Amino acid sequence: FSPHEPLLSSGAAITAPGSLDSRIIGGQEVQPYSIKYQASLQTEKGEHYCGGTLVDKEWVVSAAHCWRPHLMIVVLSEHSLRETEGFEQIFGVSKIYVHNYNYKTFNNDIMIIKVYRPAMLNAYVQPVKLPGENIPQLRGDVCTVSGWGVTQPYSYVLSPVLRAVDVKEISMCSWYYWGRITENMICAGSPYGGKDSCQGDSGGPLVCNGNFEGIVSWGISCANPYYPGVYTKIFYNILALFPLFSL
Repeated sequence: FSPHEPLLSSGAAITAPGSLDSRIIGGQEVQPYSIKYQASLQTEKGEHYCGGTLVDKEWVVSAAHCWRPHLMIVVLSEHSLRETEGFEQIFGVSKIYVHNYNYKTFNNDIMIIKVYRPAMLNAYVQPVKLPGENIPQLRGDVCTVSGWGVTQPYSYVLSPVLRAVDVKEISMCSWYYWGRITENMICAGSPYGGKDSCQGDSGGPLVCNGNFEGIVSWGISCANPYYPGVYTKIFYNILALFPLFSL
């Protein structure tokens, strides 16, 4: 059983509480700025190590295991990690909330970040759509996961550009993980393997039918047909999100 480790863009692993894999395998480069809610969490040196999702002009959601004790920077409208393209919006962090995270079981692997100033919403930056109470339960739906994670299993080199891959929700996930899957988790992958999030994607979005349904959290290896990726389920944490937006 191996959690996903957030990686720096240089390829060096960092240590974080409950550190997990972070991942995109089997996908392709996206049209620049087409995933308008995608965020990159970076170190003070501008090194990407986790993903995130813009849910409101002042709020970004990521994984709790992406928390770090040192300076954290949020970047929106990012495509290439190697080039400054002129559309980036860079933010410091004013508040961080972690919602009942259990680093041993990875339950409630969610971190809510308030940035110092509101994001400028434009053609490149828009918040994701949150799932409503009447959204049908996922049953084998095709979802999209995105990030700058490694593109090959056992690699330590992050993708220089934002990539995405389509994966299927897998309902019988607890069978794969010996009962470790809680009601706060969702699984997605390919029954044939070869498609998954991987190291460097942790904290990033899983979007199904246009709704933000999950956060890249943990798993065993990457793109393994016997071990689909595990995501924090947004639906069960949504009540924790809404009250914070007024703070």
